[in-house]
Amino acid sequence: MASSFVVTRFAPSPSGELHLGNARTALFNFLLARAHRGRFLLRIEDTDSERTQERFVEALCADLSWLGLHWDEAPVRQSQRADVYARYFQQLERAQRVYACFCTPLELDLSRRSQLASGRPPRYAGTCRELSAAEILVRQARGLRPSLRFRVPLGQRLEYQDLVHGPQSFLSDDIGDFIVRREDGTAAFFFSNAIDDALMHVSHVLRGEDHLSNTPRQRLLLEALGLPVPLYGHVSLLVGADGTPLSKRHGATSVRELRQEGYAASAIDNHLYRLGHSTSLNQFLTLEQMAQGFELAHLQRAPAQFDSTQLRHWQREWVHALTPGQAREWLAPLLPAGLDQSRTLAFITAVLPNVVLAEDARLWQQIIFGDGLSFEEPALRAAQEAGPEFFSAAAGAVRESADLAALRGATGRKGAAFFMPLRAALTGRLHGPELAPLLAAMPAERVRERLLQFARVHP
Repeated sequence: MASSFVVTRFAPSPSGELHLGNARTALFNFLLARAHRGRFLLRIEDTDSERTQERFVEALCADLSWLGLHWDEAPVRQSQRADVYARYFQQLERAQRVYACFCTPLELDLSRRSQLASGRPPRYAGTCRELSAAEILVRQARGLRPSLRFRVPLGQRLEYQDLVHGPQSFLSDDIGDFIVRREDGTAAFFFSNAIDDALMHVSHVLRGEDHLSNTPRQRLLLEALGLPVPLYGHVSLLVGADGTPLSKRHGATSVRELRQEGYAASAIDNHLYRLGHSTSLNQFLTLEQMAQGFELAHLQRAPAQFDSTQLRHWQREWVHALTPGQAREWLAPLLPAGLDQSRTLAFITAVLPNVVLAEDARLWQQIIFGDGLSFEEPALRAAQEAGPEFFSAAAGAVRESADLAALRGATGRKGAAFFMPLRAALTGRLHGPELAPLLAAMPAERVRERLLQFARVHP
């Protein structure tokens, strides 16, 4: 594919937060464009004034930017393009490819129920397809406001190639005439979505497979208007661990929620990249590296399972790749005020291997620098069983800093008999960061104080 040919887009409706499924769609379109040095565009599909909220538009743009998915031109707002759609409605009317439909929602529902009851697929029955000019005038005189339906040609087979699902074939008679302009004069999704893709020179459309049945309608529209038809690819659904569509019962489902929980943008990108897109690249990737490895042929048809465990894996990989300076900036909100640079570095060195989210470091900040210490029951028992002589000898070996070798020599113990009670007394836990860097981070006077607490006999 020539770079000048590849233009992709992300076209959300701003009626809510950026869902993870939509974020993955945006990522795939972004990567396809970057893989071929093409353009990635953003279109806000805000023609539904009742559901559109400006705060969602702003939040959506902020989330995309945070994920690193930067678009190449100013976003297009469909709410500002009514004149454009009107021109194409007129073109279809002149060509007699559309007709006025006066059917009410109740009449359409009854027709649909009747078709289902008789075992037929529900589609528009063509009630208004052949109305005469006089019949139209009568209905208008009654105050009825028509919608505009596209006249689907009869007896045709529509065949094309889907970028994910392969060859597709539809009978036009199974589609039914569909609405392109609502009663209030606004463009329906089928229409505005297809028109804007053509006018924005979009070459490839990657979208959710729930839109698979929309494609033959939109192809018919564009062909009727003599507009270019993009290549369509419908990516698999995003499901939870139980195989059902991703929802609140699976935990966080929006980018904002994961961001508030403390996940890094690139960790989310790395997980989404591997949901429905196979790759042999198992390491943590930048967006540029993802684009280099992105292949349409690697998009999978089976539902993609969002896994919070895998997301935590990529978050951990992100944490481990942080430089000391980046880690210091990341953990800055949790560090005690006035902590000097060397002690800050020691703290980061100690806790970074044991944290996934920044909030995980809060416990260890309190343990290392806090005055009080809560004990888990097994840790308290292990400290008490070590005996006061052990802790008295260990406390006596603490000088300006606590040296693990000096403590071992003073107590005369090795292995678990040395490490377990020492860790228990210092942290109140039997598991956590490695003991040597933890001792380097903890002020010597606090180490001595905690050891001396067990240097006397406990009842």
